[in-house]
Amino acid sequence: MTRSRLSAAAACVLTILTATAMGFSRPPEPDPLPKRWQLDLDVGPLRVASVNVEDKGSQLFYYLTYRVTNNSGQDLTFAPIFELGTDEGELFRAGKDVPRSVRQELLGRLNNPLLEGQISILGTLLQGKENAKDGLVIWPVGDIDVDEISVYAAGFSGETAKVEFKDLKTGETKEVTLRKSYMVRYDLPGSLERRGSTPIEAKTERWIMR
Repeated sequence: MTRSRLSAAAACVLTILTATAMGFSRPPEPDPLPKRWQLDLDVGPLRVASVNVEDKGSQLFYYLTYRVTNNSGQDLTFAPIFELGTDEGELFRAGKDVPRSVRQELLGRLNNPLLEGQISILGTLLQGKENAKDGLVIWPVGDIDVDEISVYAAGFSGETAKVEFKDLKTGETKEVTLRKSYMVRYDLPGSLERRGSTPIEAKTERWIMR
């Protein structure tokens, strides 16, 4: 195990121990029978693309496509948030540090006239299969020596849970709100640089509170 992996593992252990000391060792599980609105989400495989960025040269980006369908019984405001975490302790928000030229390049490569970028897909999501939307999300690649990636998709469910904990520094009781999110995990054997656009299929996917 590399030094960076040891550091990431140590940080993970510290987080667990700290959470336990605060009074909650693990977040609650989502309700097995949803009582709030929920969208149907189909997440595609993860891919890595090399794109030429002005004044920076060729850079690597993670990307995936997804389809969202509203069968909730009501029209809903759709404003998803996608985050990508690695086993090296990195966490990226989709779209951040991704130039517009990269988004346009990948939309062109995928050649799907119905595919929408992260901004254009925002808005009211009408009910029914005929109103489903296809979206593209992109993240910059950080450490290229990663073995596992987790993608977290929020904004697809109205379920929340409040958790109280004691602040170790002040002794005060505080409250945080967890939101039901969809988590997809991918294994990444081999080098990212040599992978090209070969799809990385999901290892596991499930709903969590985060």
